[in-house]
Amino acid sequence: MVGNALRKARRDFMFRYGLRLRQMEHWLVARLAMVLLSLLRLLPPDSALNFADRAARRVGPMVGRHRVAVNNLRLAYPQKSDAEIEAIARDMWGNMARLAAEYIFLDALFDFDPDASKPGRVEVRGIEHFVAIAGEKKPHILFTGHLGNFELLPVAAATFGMNITALFRPPNNPYLADYIHSTRRSSMGALLPSAAGASFALAAILEKGGNIGVLVDQKFSGGVETTFFGRPCQTNPMLGMLARHYDCDVYPARCVRLPGNRFRLEIEDKLALPRTADGSVDVDAATQLLTDVVERWVREDPGQWMWFHKRWEISGRRRKRAKAKTAAGQ
Repeated sequence: MVGNALRKARRDFMFRYGLRLRQMEHWLVARLAMVLLSLLRLLPPDSALNFADRAARRVGPMVGRHRVAVNNLRLAYPQKSDAEIEAIARDMWGNMARLAAEYIFLDALFDFDPDASKPGRVEVRGIEHFVAIAGEKKPHILFTGHLGNFELLPVAAATFGMNITALFRPPNNPYLADYIHSTRRSSMGALLPSAAGASFALAAILEKGGNIGVLVDQKFSGGVETTFFGRPCQTNPMLGMLARHYDCDVYPARCVRLPGNRFRLEIEDKLALPRTADGSVDVDAATQLLTDVVERWVREDPGQWMWFHKRWEISGRRRKRAKAKTAAGQ
């Protein structure tokens, strides 16, 4: 009896101790990141972004996630040489560093003016879609991927008077999450953290005729099995389910990073979603269609996507089924 109590007390102590260590680690990492961003803020935007890019290209290959990125790239591009794979991976680290540094310069970077006679740092394609969505009194869904500086898309939407709520996944580090959230709120529309109940919140927005923005290129355990770069993965079916329920238009949108710290924001034509025999949206096929759109974007600019994400990791029974299919040569 006493022995059991001692073992339980020890487990409880180790659990609390582990939580404290994790909390301290998160605090230290967040403070370091904020100090670095504060130092970058002292520089002109172009100088800060170029420095972040150069530093990340040197440091990125030293971290463990670099191996994940290189392995994913080799499987996605088996025809490319090791040098080409390494170059894309370093481009990825440069892009990610620029994205982090751009948080502190968002207001300065976004200079798009529809009435300007000369192009600025930001150019926009699909202006007619921005204007139409903003003017229509019905729900819309916009989706994108982690490409370029995707954070500029809701800023552009606000410029055209589009009310949109963007679903985002906060960092695991709570101190960084608070900082990033406050930075985003200063220059964007409404934000909704990706958490339990988020799908109901998005549904409520669409129910009222609002617009939502969703990232669709991350792994989703227990999601619909789709194919990305010829490999099976799991994708969140939420967007397809919402589109089916509210029968609303779905638009692809992306940011392309251009030379000279410039950006091109695009909204493409609305998708013709696959439908079942009864006319409703086919959720599984629609989810695959969204994944195909993101793959097209990534193939056009592979260095602007986050290859270190474990996109193809399949969990549970789906993993076993995928392995069985592979073994059977399907």
